[in-house]
Amino acid sequence: MSTPPTTMPVHAMLVLGTRPEAIKLAPVARAMAAGPQFEPIVVTTGQHREMLHQMLGMLGVDVRIALDVMRTRQQLSDLTARLVRELGTVLREQRPDLVVVQGDTTTALAGALAAFYEKIPVAHVEAGLRTGVIDNPFPEELNRSLIGRIARWHFAPTPAAARHLTDEGVPDEQVFTTGNTVIDNLLWVLAEGAGASAFRTDAKRILVTLHRRENQGERMRGMGRALSRLARRGDVEIVLPLHKSPAVRDALLPELDGQRGVELVEPLDYLDFAATLAECDLVLTDSGGIQEEAPSLAKPSLVLRTTTERPEAVEAGAARLIGTDPDAIVTWAERLLDDPAEYRRMATAGNPFGDGEAARRILGQLAEDFAADVPVGLTASGPYSTA
Repeated sequence: MSTPPTTMPVHAMLVLGTRPEAIKLAPVARAMAAGPQFEPIVVTTGQHREMLHQMLGMLGVDVRIALDVMRTRQQLSDLTARLVRELGTVLREQRPDLVVVQGDTTTALAGALAAFYEKIPVAHVEAGLRTGVIDNPFPEELNRSLIGRIARWHFAPTPAAARHLTDEGVPDEQVFTTGNTVIDNLLWVLAEGAGASAFRTDAKRILVTLHRRENQGERMRGMGRALSRLARRGDVEIVLPLHKSPAVRDALLPELDGQRGVELVEPLDYLDFAATLAECDLVLTDSGGIQEEAPSLAKPSLVLRTTTERPEAVEAGAARLIGTDPDAIVTWAERLLDDPAEYRRMATAGNPFGDGEAARRILGQLAEDFAADVPVGLTASGPYSTA
């Protein structure tokens, strides 16, 4: 594949399907649209259709192509096949110079795979995250590892993530430590000041997010019982935006619906979520991105998982990986609620995930490579070379 003429913009297709992807690719799309070097082609797959429609306009992202791949309670194999097929059709029609994917979703894997089949190079934003356990989180750990075999550019959020990639044999010249674009977007949104917090009282405020596939079922019901126990203290307000997944709702609603001190709300748009995060005192989560956002706002996080691909927050002391046992959840939450010194240690640990300049670094590297005198192919050199 030849380098596009320097007088022509680089046509970059950004493929996203879920709310986290939209949040983390929005700074890249905005930066591309703001200058002459790139023409962003934003494609949504509809993996989180309702959530995406809530927020993309607010984030300043214009969608060029919207697919509709979701079916009720479809299997991962069906979703993956449909995504690869439809994205392949779009790529053949549009013929972009590169494809940008983010993170570890099924959309990201399918976007990278479809681009590889069409011999279009892939840039992976938030590359190099690993737990080392292939099915935890499921299927994200495998997804990001497979994307790591395909991508031409690996934009790692931290030095540790970059080391994972080079340890796996990715050539040094393909790996770039940029910080995480989620920090770019969080700072942009808070500067806009347009969101409204979901908290309504002056009690101790706990923000909870739960959705992981490996936590669904009895494990998540136990988490719901732990939250109910915390609410019965009488001095807390728990806000839990309910994921759209029927499995999540089936697990949590019987345990928490009607519980005093618990506000079950529909998924918040990102502006409101950022405002809610800024007002909380404590985060309980099995999500990924919020582990990066919370330290930026000095909010201690308890991670309700057995593994994390973001160990930097734990190592810094801003988060604790406490597992999913209901008694452990209550014990650790009450320790932070009742022990000011312990709370202060976590709140002041700092943020290892970036400074809000990740998108600028990503575009700088892409622009440099496309302006170079050597062709930009699927890969650079080393064990992944197709030359």
